Amino acid sequence: MGSRFDRAIAAIDARNADDPHTLTVDGVARPKELTHAAMVTDWVKRLNPNAGEPLLLAARAHHIRRWAIPRDSYPPGRVPYLQWRRALQDLHASELRTILEAGGYGQETIDRAEWILRKRDLKADPDCQTLEDAVCLVFIETQFLETARKIEHGKMVEVVRKTLAKMTGQGREAALRLELPDEAKALIAEALAG
Repeated sequence: MGSRFDRAIAAIDARNADDPHTLTVDGVARPKELTHAAMVTDWVKRLNPNAGEPLLLAARAHHIRRWAIPRDSYPPGRVPYLQWRRALQDLHASELRTILEAGGYGQETIDRAEWILRKRDLKADPDCQTLEDAVCLVFIETQFLETARKIEHGKMVEVVRKTLAKMTGQGREAALRLELPDEAKALIAEALAG
């Protein structure tokens, strides 16, 4: 992948290193989005060993500087939630575009990476779907039980069902192979049964 790619990844990581939130993985607390981005990138590589630069760049930047627009900066409710998600997507795409332009990438690669990051054609575009699978797998690995403890059981089963429905068969199989606590496995089994 060469040095231009490595410099772009380093620039994305540098922007995520400022995350004031932390995520503890394997007993080590690190900036949340920096850790999340590395984990999503690793999953993309596992799901698609031949992943191209646009997919890997989109994976690394998919939540770049996410903390800059907190959820509570928008009112509660579905419509404000969707507005928040759109604002985040615009932020992530803009940050990625700036990094890739500064790194000397051509317009075609920049546009493709942004397309994937925005998951423009989720079910039809294999790269978009690989990114979605990777994001869902990292959610299951890192935030699943925390989320389950905050949400009423029936609603959490529905969240799991919707998450699994967004994933490919390959992604769901990977989710079922994860080493998870019994509580998490039971929720997944219940969601799959419904």
